[in-house]
Amino acid sequence: MIGRTGLDSPHPVPGAAHPAEGLIAYPARELRMDAEDREVARTLINREPWAAATWERLAEGHTFAGMESWLPWIAPEATVISSLSTEVPLVLVDPVRAADRSRDLLKEETEMAAALAPTWGHGAPEAGDHPALYLDLTEALVDREPIQIPPLAAGPSDEVLEVRALDATPGDAESVATAINRWIAGGVDVVVAMDGEAAADRVARLLAEAGLSIPRRSNLDRIETAAVGVGIHHGFMLPQLKMAVLGEQSIAGRRRAHRRVAARRDPADGARYRDLAEGDFVVHYRHGIGRFEGLATRTIAGIERDYLVVAYAADDKLYVPTDQLAAVKKYTGGETPRLSRMGGSDWSKTKSRIRRAVAAVAEQVVALHRARATATGHSHSPDTPWQREMEASFPYEETSDQLTAIGDVKVDMEGDKPMDRLIFGDVGFGKTEVGVRAAFKAIMDGKQVALLCPTTLLAQQHFQTFSDRFDAYPTRVEMLSRFLTAKQQREVVAKLATGEVDLVIATHRLLSQDIQFKNLGLLIIDEEQRFGVKAKDQIKRFRVGVDVLTLTATPIPRTLEMALTGIRDVSHIRTPPEDRHPILTYVGPFDEQSVSAAIRREMLREGQVFYVHNRVQSIDRAVARLQQLVPNARYAVAHGQMSEGQLEQVMLDFWSRNYDVLVATTIIESGLDLPQVNTLIVERADLLGLAQLYQLRGRVGRSSQRAYAYLFHPPEQSLSEDAYRRLEAIGEHSDLGSGFHLALRDLEIRGAGSMLGEVQSGHISAVGFELHTQLVAEAVGELEGTPVDKSQDIEIRIDLPVNAHLPDDYIGDQIARIEAYRRLASATTNAEVEDVIAEWTDRYGVLPESAGALIDIARLRSEAIRIGLTEIVKLRREVRLGPVDLTTSQEVRLQRVSPRSVLKADEGLIFIPAPADGVIVADLISFLRKMWPPPSES
Repeated sequence: MIGRTGLDSPHPVPGAAHPAEGLIAYPARELRMDAEDREVARTLINREPWAAATWERLAEGHTFAGMESWLPWIAPEATVISSLSTEVPLVLVDPVRAADRSRDLLKEETEMAAALAPTWGHGAPEAGDHPALYLDLTEALVDREPIQIPPLAAGPSDEVLEVRALDATPGDAESVATAINRWIAGGVDVVVAMDGEAAADRVARLLAEAGLSIPRRSNLDRIETAAVGVGIHHGFMLPQLKMAVLGEQSIAGRRRAHRRVAARRDPADGARYRDLAEGDFVVHYRHGIGRFEGLATRTIAGIERDYLVVAYAADDKLYVPTDQLAAVKKYTGGETPRLSRMGGSDWSKTKSRIRRAVAAVAEQVVALHRARATATGHSHSPDTPWQREMEASFPYEETSDQLTAIGDVKVDMEGDKPMDRLIFGDVGFGKTEVGVRAAFKAIMDGKQVALLCPTTLLAQQHFQTFSDRFDAYPTRVEMLSRFLTAKQQREVVAKLATGEVDLVIATHRLLSQDIQFKNLGLLIIDEEQRFGVKAKDQIKRFRVGVDVLTLTATPIPRTLEMALTGIRDVSHIRTPPEDRHPILTYVGPFDEQSVSAAIRREMLREGQVFYVHNRVQSIDRAVARLQQLVPNARYAVAHGQMSEGQLEQVMLDFWSRNYDVLVATTIIESGLDLPQVNTLIVERADLLGLAQLYQLRGRVGRSSQRAYAYLFHPPEQSLSEDAYRRLEAIGEHSDLGSGFHLALRDLEIRGAGSMLGEVQSGHISAVGFELHTQLVAEAVGELEGTPVDKSQDIEIRIDLPVNAHLPDDYIGDQIARIEAYRRLASATTNAEVEDVIAEWTDRYGVLPESAGALIDIARLRSEAIRIGLTEIVKLRREVRLGPVDLTTSQEVRLQRVSPRSVLKADEGLIFIPAPADGVIVADLISFLRKMWPPPSES
């Protein structure tokens, strides 16, 4: 790797004359952004605007997969090898493979740069002009003679370290203990490195029971026999050094994967400004539906401010001050809306009509809430030691959102009301683990669990996952799908009725009338959007008094609205795994050359390919075409008309890497977890729905490898409007965590039905999805006696002679500037304003004077919200505030705080003298805090 590495500064080694002659390399990323690196990234935002979004992430100090790809622009050229003295021994493990991999990486990097160059935009480097990222190993080792393991060519001068593996059966405690005892008897220090303290405790206990007492250590400052909770994947023993380190694979027989917690992404509502383009429809709470025409800077009476320009009917224009930006939302409604007329009664009549309509929905919602409140469910016991032990075996580090969702589910299950919770999170963000822990908790309390899946392949994968996790405990997991014979299905059904089966994982077969449970306690529905209305009606017969947990990545519009309006409890997992890349998505006409290049590139990096051809009748012809394009690839076929034995064997062979390309129908779209598959090619993407495309794309990019998705449509056919919009949406939303936004786009494209029925509703198209959701939530809150917080919708008029705006040379991109204004306008407390300051300073640098004035206005607005003021306006030598209703003691305080102030009780206004020196905002904040002290100061 060229550039600043993830190594600590060189440290002296025993006997070294100078620190540069050796170093200690601790586990780290390829690139660790220090203050100097972040400053370099910040300067690149304006200098290299073609990658401004990436420079911003680096300048903020965020860590993300693939960040090392940008290292050549950030740090000077340097390598670990070049920084070491030639006297320092260099050990090269598997030199042939290392040299081959070095060449492959250099070639792949060149090809990727050539493929991406057209998408970089103006100012980006041409393909071949970019700095090199990877190291040419052959060139780097010209002046060195490394110790080789194993040697490239055996010879008397080669210095070779022998490496041995543990001669034991992984997972068999007695076999492992016997093998380790042999090594210890030979004077070898053995470190058992398990991934996590709980895993280290468990292994130390099991080895002790098998006759090997090994001490537990929290950390090691020298090599000694011990069990530690810092894991590695593979183990080794070096006889010459009398040392061995054993990892998860040697001891437990499984490969542990690491997923570190990434920083939480921005909330979803911010995205409605990031993808706002001129010409888009927007909704203003007071003025109605208009068309966004951009950001305008206007100077009035010598005062410069920025405004959002919204066009309405009859060529009217509304200039929305940036401090009122929270009142404007992007319109989402499923059809082209009619522009409202400013100043007329049309918009107020429309809102009144929708309010009357949602009142009926609100009554049904409240009735559902009350029915749920009176229903009696099973109150589960607190977590058992086995529960904690099973959870500790999770092979990843939980994200903060995951932990929150798991906590929400456990609180629900331990309550006395039946749970009905939706877990909403992107593909690969860890929803299944929430279901695993909920299922185990229910089983530990003597309840049965049913997991409903839409496809047999997903059922098979879930069966494997749950079986592996529950294998060490007295639980019985069964699957019910067409993979079983009729006799096997009858046996499973019978044992469900007797209670012998604790967990059944099933497809639609679970909805058959012959299915009876002895003591069902939890129903988990995976990929809820794949089940139709009829299936959901059949599901209802299980739901009486039963906890229900629903998992989805792309909720259907009705489910989305039910979650956002509080009809259903929802936990949103929005934090991506740190080692995940966004999937590079190409949408365009079918091109054989692109298909060939995509398959060859994936084979070059030892990966596999999904090729989706969604017609069983012609799938063999598709394979024949591919064999002509890439004859050296190995092809397999999978579709729903194959027998269960055939389909299972094909998937197992593909998982075992016996094939390079799986040509399949959309049967692969749900839940498959094959990290080695990182290229997806869809032949007729125009025929698939948005949720289907999103699920298919989610089958790749599930590891640290960069993934590619090619979504093709026929070059000779014109696309329908809906197909075009679907492909446009999937191409635009390739970032991690984009499922929510795609669900909203799905709502735009096909509209939404009414929440509690099957009829289509025009209410959403009349006012937009977000306002409709807000009106429903307000109506529900009023009926339940818990009014919704409307502070975001308060229109506060602040008209003061202050130059308060974000200059172009501070934030150059208009959409980024709108998003920055949105963040500030949504801040309703001083603490939230301080968060915005920290974010701006970190992202864009020191605030210019006009931006500082904008912050002062925001602080003044937060004080006005706290007090209840809606107007702060300067008139000549006075400032008018209102409305106010002062008590007698407050009137006395007013005269003490500002003796020359005039109170007009009939208008509810206060006039205070404006300062002569123009320092008006700070004085107003001081005045308000003295008149209405915050709770902490009163």
